[in-house]
Amino acid sequence: MTEEIIQPIPKTYVAIDEQTKESGFSMASDIHTCSLLKTLAASKPGGKFLELGTGTGLSTCWILDGMDADSSLVSIDNEDKFLKIASHFLGDDLRLSLVLTDGAEWIEAHQEEKYDFIFADTWHGKYLLLDEVLDMLNPGGFYIIDDMLPQPNWPEGHDVKARNLVSYLDSRNDIVLTKQVWATGIIVGVKVR
Repeated sequence: MTEEIIQPIPKTYVAIDEQTKESGFSMASDIHTCSLLKTLAASKPGGKFLELGTGTGLSTCWILDGMDADSSLVSIDNEDKFLKIASHFLGDDLRLSLVLTDGAEWIEAHQEEKYDFIFADTWHGKYLLLDEVLDMLNPGGFYIIDDMLPQPNWPEGHDVKARNLVSYLDSRNDIVLTKQVWATGIIVGVKVR
């Protein structure tokens, strides 16, 4: 980790990172991505935040660190073993709702809700139910995805899925995108209407 190129690390990050490594969870967000999430979160005072794919809470702690006291974050995951790590370290934060659920079921049940910031770090909201999730974004809201550059844990053929996702996002006229060849490959979109 190169501290000179990232901002101060949230208090819970190191402990969550240690537990993440012990748990065997191998899909944690890159620290540079996390730093960007914190910065983007700071731009939405009083915002409603959604994280699809909590994992162990590494990115969650950074998002919380950027949020103000009037903001709220819903973070969902379908793996209890990993969500328990996030809950242990972050569960006392009243701005946070950690939800153990299936992504598709949660999205379908909450389609009327609107958010100012959506970090889609799992299949749902990225490769599945993308339109539904983008419809949940307020005008001016951020849609953020990572792992868009080739990753060692990608299954066979995933590169085609990633290219198709980028092409589809490019084809939409309701979101302005920046594709960053940085960290694990981050795309930041802003809903324009």
